[in-house]
Amino acid sequence: MVNLNATTAGPSQAASSPGTGRKKRRGGGWAIALAILALLLVVLIAIWNWDWFIPFVDSRASAAIGHKVTIQHLHVRLGGTTRVTADGVRVENPEGFPAEPPLATIDHLSVGVRVLTYISRQIIDIPLIDLDHPVVNAVARPDGTENWLIKSKDSDSTKKSSSPPPKLGLLRIRDGHVHVVDPKFKTDMTLLAHTTHERDEDGGRVVVTAEGTYSHQPITGRFVGGAVLTLTDRVHPYPVDLHVANGQTRVALTGEVDQPLTFGGARLKLVFQGPDMALLLPLTGVAIPHTPPFKVTGNLDYQKRSIVFDNFQGTVGSSDLGGRIAVDAHGKVPKINADLASKKVDLNDLAGFIGATPGSSKTAGITAEQKQELAQSKASKEILPDKPFSIPQLRSANVHLTYKGTRIEGRYIPLDNIVAVIDIQDGRITVHPLDFAVGKGAISSNFDLNPAGSALRTKAHIDFRKVDLSRVMQATHAFKGQGLIGGQANLTTTGNSVASMLGNGSGGLTLVVSGNGDISALLQDIAGLEVGNAVMSALGMPNRADLRCLIADMPLKDGILSARTFLIQTSEARTTGRGDIDLRNQTLNYALTTRSTHFSVGSLPGAINVTGKLSSPSILPGAEVAARAGAATALGVLLVPLALLPTIQTGVGEGACTTALQAAKENPAAKPAAPPAASHAPALSARHHHR
Repeated sequence: MVNLNATTAGPSQAASSPGTGRKKRRGGGWAIALAILALLLVVLIAIWNWDWFIPFVDSRASAAIGHKVTIQHLHVRLGGTTRVTADGVRVENPEGFPAEPPLATIDHLSVGVRVLTYISRQIIDIPLIDLDHPVVNAVARPDGTENWLIKSKDSDSTKKSSSPPPKLGLLRIRDGHVHVVDPKFKTDMTLLAHTTHERDEDGGRVVVTAEGTYSHQPITGRFVGGAVLTLTDRVHPYPVDLHVANGQTRVALTGEVDQPLTFGGARLKLVFQGPDMALLLPLTGVAIPHTPPFKVTGNLDYQKRSIVFDNFQGTVGSSDLGGRIAVDAHGKVPKINADLASKKVDLNDLAGFIGATPGSSKTAGITAEQKQELAQSKASKEILPDKPFSIPQLRSANVHLTYKGTRIEGRYIPLDNIVAVIDIQDGRITVHPLDFAVGKGAISSNFDLNPAGSALRTKAHIDFRKVDLSRVMQATHAFKGQGLIGGQANLTTTGNSVASMLGNGSGGLTLVVSGNGDISALLQDIAGLEVGNAVMSALGMPNRADLRCLIADMPLKDGILSARTFLIQTSEARTTGRGDIDLRNQTLNYALTTRSTHFSVGSLPGAINVTGKLSSPSILPGAEVAARAGAATALGVLLVPLALLPTIQTGVGEGACTTALQAAKENPAAKPAAPPAASHAPALSARHHHR
């Protein structure tokens, strides 16, 4: 029995042993696996190196900017804000540029990224960008190629991203250097950048200083602006404080901007100051004619895709200047819309628009170089400006400009005010109109200057409408007279300066003054050497003569202005002119002859020759006058009364006016302008001029 019981119990015990063993073996296997995994994690942590990812980071960064990028070490600190730090960052130059120095190097670059924000909201949130000793070498070659252009290999420029812009936080820059070399702009300058006060509530400031040369002129500058954090801050405006000195030109921009990324809500004050507005070309990219010293102050804003310099006031030479300038820089060529006005105008300040030297020796702030140019211009035997217009500069911008000058000042200027509308489109200049008021009348002109190679193909028409002769005479400070001048002038020519245009020009000038006027007898005294009348005038005898007519009808051909008709008819005498003015070499060869309209004593009739350079002509009596004067002198030695015999002339009557006037009307040297089919802007009447 015992054996049987023992025998029956054995299988039961034997059956339970294998299951228990398997459980023990499975539990031991998991433990071993976990132990191995833990060991592997320990080993991985012990040997982990983020530098393993450097090839991947180099590849992605190179594709993103189109330049080869390498880093020496990579560090990552995981957390709510993951911080990635790259040491020894180097950005290579593109092909065709020397390998050294590279485009950029950074000792340490750290970027903080909130990963969970991107996962949950697809917004790139970068609370920190830290740059330690960044160095940039920006170089351009003479052919215009630049080493700093970013050409992403991964992005398609035709596709617009719908992703929201990244959120940028604190920017830290320590010991930043930027070296810029650009032969095209004659530039070699160094910029130093750093951030300061980064613990302030507004995120601190970015400070950039500049020193070197720009456009062959020494340049210094300092910019203090808000940190990157405030670029997208809608609560705190972005502060701006910029001061630049380029040569003798000074620019200051101060204030704040609500939306700096779009330049919206700008409250900025802009000040330009310097010896010559033409020197602003390198700073503004817009060609401006030479001017005397200037200073203008106004508000800078961004409106309707244009940068606007608004409500500015200042001075240019002896003239004041104010108004509004809007620049649309979108497109290949900037578009400029300017509305300018002056209360007081000195035309000397506008001389640069025709290639002459602007200003005067008495202009405040004038430089030694400008004084020298004015002295040379004054001493020159040429009075027509010969400085060539720059066709490339004319094409630097498309311009629509209106200008109104309320009062023109100048001792020898008979003009009262000025109104001009100027358009420049692809280098073509249209002036429509250029109007001057003269007393109750006006001089109205239109010009069309179209580039043709290195010159300008020009058409011009000038109308003289009821121009007050008294205003013209008053400007001479020698003669007096009354009457109204009417007529026109035409010019068709090609040239690259005022001198070459007039020297090549064809057209004509027709002017008429008729009826109900008078002119100083002194004019007749000079024209005819009427010694007797001059003596009687000095003794208090009447010194004014009634003006019957003044007619000048002078055709212009290939730069030669000849005298078809030149006639001054008064109640006392008739003066006629013959000869020509050569605008090619700026000389004249003219003869004026005066004949008394009644019996007179003391007159030396005959030709008075006016010859030589336009700037300094010689006025000499002709052979007849010289002979009569010599005879009078010889007779005077013998007997004073006999000296009057050579100066006696009989009257020639007053019938020449009608004939000359009729000829000028039937076939004038300058044809009247045809009515325009369409006008860009209406010409202003004399009433408008005085408004």
